[in-house]
Amino acid sequence: MKQRLPANCLPSPETSPQLILPPDLQYPARLNACQELLDRNLAAQYGRRPAVYYQGRIICYDELAGLVESLASSLLDLGIEPGDRVLLRFWNQPEFIIAWLAVLRVGGIVVATMPLLRSRELGKVLADCQPSFLVTQEDLWSEVEPALPSCPAAKVIFRGARRKDAINWDEMIARPQRCPARDTEAENLALLAYTSGSTGEPKGTIHTHRDILAIADGYARHILSPVPEDVFGGSPPMAFTYGVGGLLVFPFRFGAATSLIERFSPQAFMDLIRETRITVLSCSATTYNLLLKADLPELASSCRSLRLCVSAGETLPAAVFTAWKERVGVEILDGIGSTEMLHIFVSNRAGQAKPGTTGKAVPGYQAKIVDEDFHEVRPGQAGLLAVQGPTGCRYWKRPERQKEYVRNGWNLPGDIYVQDEEGFFIYQCRADDMIISGGYNIAGPEVESVLVEHPAVQECAVVASPDPTRGMIPKAFVVPRAGIAAGPELVSELQNFVKSRVAPYKYPRIVEFVSALPKTETGKIRRVELRRKEQQAFAQQSAASGPARTGS
Repeated sequence: MKQRLPANCLPSPETSPQLILPPDLQYPARLNACQELLDRNLAAQYGRRPAVYYQGRIICYDELAGLVESLASSLLDLGIEPGDRVLLRFWNQPEFIIAWLAVLRVGGIVVATMPLLRSRELGKVLADCQPSFLVTQEDLWSEVEPALPSCPAAKVIFRGARRKDAINWDEMIARPQRCPARDTEAENLALLAYTSGSTGEPKGTIHTHRDILAIADGYARHILSPVPEDVFGGSPPMAFTYGVGGLLVFPFRFGAATSLIERFSPQAFMDLIRETRITVLSCSATTYNLLLKADLPELASSCRSLRLCVSAGETLPAAVFTAWKERVGVEILDGIGSTEMLHIFVSNRAGQAKPGTTGKAVPGYQAKIVDEDFHEVRPGQAGLLAVQGPTGCRYWKRPERQKEYVRNGWNLPGDIYVQDEEGFFIYQCRADDMIISGGYNIAGPEVESVLVEHPAVQECAVVASPDPTRGMIPKAFVVPRAGIAAGPELVSELQNFVKSRVAPYKYPRIVEFVSALPKTETGKIRRVELRRKEQQAFAQQSAASGPARTGS
């Protein structure tokens, strides 16, 4: 069925990415991702196998299919049309999975939003995508209600206490109802995923039913080698494309199970891994570092079931890779993906992981390093990462941003990389994270990777701070570990620590101790906020004609 979409919501053909579809990622013209992720497991006689572990409960594929079909049938009764957007607001819990699959089943477009978004942010998303339905739960309502004027036509489906102005979730799934998957095209839109907005207004990126299967049959099949006996788990929200891939798409594509946790804490996470025997773990580098520094004596024993660990969303320091391998005995496969590309497109491989690198292009993708004129650079030279493959960036109603991200059919995620002689890609920084100080180029993440090795450092961020002499200087914001006395002596110790491990000009001229770092919903450090703080402080100082501030 043809989808009903707003005018001018899709990029023009000339600004769209060139997709590469290898033989193993060819799909029929008619395709429904829900049918592929759910119905095929029933056909394979997996109905009685666990699909979801959640708070001591086990939901088998038979039960999950019944809940999905009941919700899908109820959505049809409410008049949902192909192409209608459905905004979801859930924590990592079974209701998210049920709603996500049901919307795809009836030909709708899922718009999953981070649970911690405030009403102001949520209102921007609602205004941009104009969903026909908004599905949420009671403890997230306080931020939803003030945002509703941005999309007054949306029907609210509410899980929790009955509300006069909302449709009751429990009633929608209470009646067992059959609902065959709607006849959809492989290229129909299935997901509208919004970026975290760390560099400005949130931007919607669109992905098709084919894209969803391609990340499973490409990255997951080749890098993770999943089997039905696997249990997938992790910390990223399923509203984040990294999370929905690792915790929903991948396990269901291969008849495996997913293990969910709503709120992360090191101890609760370790208990989850041990109790549900997670085998494939997806987290951010920060999460692995937090687990290592939480001093959990049972960390290694709780992780005995793990066979693979995946890291994405931010670069994985070599020190974290090494410490995790030594303590837990399992490699962390660092990779880079993006909301625009849906999932990981460059990754390390099991048994071949090279610490400090992001690995090589995932099968089906091509990656190269180019300069500003789009000429490929030689190994060892820094430049922009350019990627092509079975998925690509297509912004929702953002033609100008589309032109920036896609160039000559290639996707430019905005990351500075170096490729070594062996073909491994080595992350340097975001294009706007390079600190140019006194003529030297300093990559903030490189300094961070050294600082985090120091036993007094819980986590840190290094950004450019304006300086009247050098233009910019590297400044470190450091969260010290519990019980550590933060003062001038520790500043000197950290600066000397960096000097002893990288070129001396890279050491942070200023160190500021903080109790926490600003982060996005996905756990990424908001360096843009720290840079803005430094620029504002410098501007105020200059306006007041105070004494110039220089680094030590």
